[in-house]
Amino acid sequence: MSITAEKIPAGTWNLDPTHSEVSFSVRHLAISKVKGSFESFDASLVTAEDHTASKVTASIDVASVNTNQKDRDGHLQSGDFFLAGEHPKMTFVSTSIEEKGDDAFLVHGDLTLRGVTKPVTLKSEFGGLVVDGYGQTKLGFSATTKIDRTEFGVTWNAALEAGGFTLGNDVTVTLEIQFTLAA
Repeated sequence: MSITAEKIPAGTWNLDPTHSEVSFSVRHLAISKVKGSFESFDASLVTAEDHTASKVTASIDVASVNTNQKDRDGHLQSGDFFLAGEHPKMTFVSTSIEEKGDDAFLVHGDLTLRGVTKPVTLKSEFGGLVVDGYGQTKLGFSATTKIDRTEFGVTWNAALEAGGFTLGNDVTVTLEIQFTLAA
């Protein structure tokens, strides 16, 4: 049985990593997008009776980047991009939540990447709440945001002979997340 966001019970929710995904895309050669994901991440959600008082925290192991190309993944972990050796985690901490109707929310928060913290807004949609076959209460959300990678010190690029650059600055981050209500 699925219910609406207004019926989400207050409590602490832990990430269900088996049923969650963090992915991204960025313009490549000005003609297409390269996509990737992170294989290791964690998040928690503390819901309040007033949903706008709820809190979300998340961390991503940037060295777990996976674009299905080993050399590119290694380059993304380097100082040209994530600087994973010095800044192994990308983190998000919510600062406020706005209800936008029809099970939609804006989750405002601080994203830290490469030691730089900037405000971002996750456009979020409540997917539903169910009790699974094991008696666990599950909660699902989808969310997206777009960041300018250069604002976080990720400035590597290469000029193209025909004009333009190898990479776009805007990176779209997409989250498909399931949480389990803590016992």
